[in-house]
Amino acid sequence: MSKQALLTPYSKNISLKNRVVMAPMTRSRADNKAHVATDELQGLYYEQRASAGLIITEGSQVSEKAVGYIHTPGIYSEEQVEGWKKVTKRVHDKGGKIFIQLWHVGRISHPNFHNGELPLSASAINPNAQSFTPEGFKDTVTPKEMTIEDIKTTVKDFQNAAVNAIKAGFDGVEIHSSNGYLFHQFFTGCSNTRTDEYGGTIENKTRFFFEVLDAMKAVIPQEKIGVRFNPSLNGMFGITVDKQTIPTFEYIIKKLNDYNLAYVHLSEPFTDVSEVPFAVTEIAKHFRPLYNGTLMINTNFDQAKGNKVIEDGDADLVAYGKPFISNPDLVERFENNLELTAWNQDTFYTTGVEGYTDYPKASKKAV
Repeated sequence: MSKQALLTPYSKNISLKNRVVMAPMTRSRADNKAHVATDELQGLYYEQRASAGLIITEGSQVSEKAVGYIHTPGIYSEEQVEGWKKVTKRVHDKGGKIFIQLWHVGRISHPNFHNGELPLSASAINPNAQSFTPEGFKDTVTPKEMTIEDIKTTVKDFQNAAVNAIKAGFDGVEIHSSNGYLFHQFFTGCSNTRTDEYGGTIENKTRFFFEVLDAMKAVIPQEKIGVRFNPSLNGMFGITVDKQTIPTFEYIIKKLNDYNLAYVHLSEPFTDVSEVPFAVTEIAKHFRPLYNGTLMINTNFDQAKGNKVIEDGDADLVAYGKPFISNPDLVERFENNLELTAWNQDTFYTTGVEGYTDYPKASKKAV
C-alpha cells in the first residue's frame, strides 16, 4: 500500500517532513496586558502539535494599533520576542517547524483597544461586525480612513515584525491578508472607496499588500514568507463578493509568481456561495493553474479529502484547523487511521488549559 499523500515529505522553497499543516487559529490564551505568548500555555500547546509538517501560529499583531481581540499575542516588543523564543525552542526541540502569522485586524477592532481612538481601515466604512473586547463582544464602529502616513507606518510595522519573528526563532512568517482583516479591507470595494493610489483599480487596491511584501523581503529571505487569502469570503466580517473580487485575487496570485515565497495559503469558502454571484466555489481548482509555487489549501478538509486534493494536483499542502485543536497527534492519527477526538467549541476562546493543552493523545489501535 502506497503512503498517504498527506504523509509524504515536501520540498520546494520550504522543506517539510509531511504535508499536514496546523492552520493559524486565534485561541485567546496570551497575556492580555503585554500580549505575550507564554511558555506554559502557548509553548506546551504548540510543542504537543510539533509532528505537523508545519505549524502556523495564531494571528499575532504587528503593533498596538493592530489589536482587535483580547488575549492575542504580539510580535512588536522585546518582551513578546522573548516569550516567543521559548515557544519556538519547544517546537524545534521536538523536530517541528513553525511560522508566525502576522496580523493587523484593521476595522475589526474597537476604540476600547486604542485608548478611545478609532481603529484603522482602507475607508471609513463600518463592517457592522463585532469585536471581542475585555468587556465582551461589542459592535464595531466606523473606522478612520488610513492616511498615507498611516499606511507607511503600517508597512514599517510589518517589516519590523518580520525581523522580530526571525529573532524569536521562527522558521518564517505568514502575512494574514485574509478573512476580512486589514489587507482584505483594501482589496474589496465594500470596504475600500478610496480615490488615491490605494483605491479604484485592482492594481491600486493591492498596492498596500505588495508594499508590505516588498518591505519584508528586503529584511528576511522570500523563502521565509507565506501569504494567506480567502477569495470567496462572503457575508462575514463585513466582506461581500462583487464582480471585481475574483479578478483581484487572480491578479494577486499571478503577480506572486514573480516572488519566491514559501507558499500561498488559500481558503475554500467558509459558507455556501453556490448562489452568490461572482463567487468561486472551488478555490484550489480555480487558482492552482495560476500559481507556480507551493499552494496550501484549508477549510473543512478531513483525512480523505486532504489526500485527494494533493493526489489530484490541486494543492501541495493541506492546513487543518479544528481537528488540530482536539487532536494534538493529528499526524499520528492519520498514519494509523485512528478515530479523531471531537473538539469542544465552548473552550475555543477561553483562558487556561481546558480545551487547550488537555486533549489526550490516542492509543495506537487502528479502527
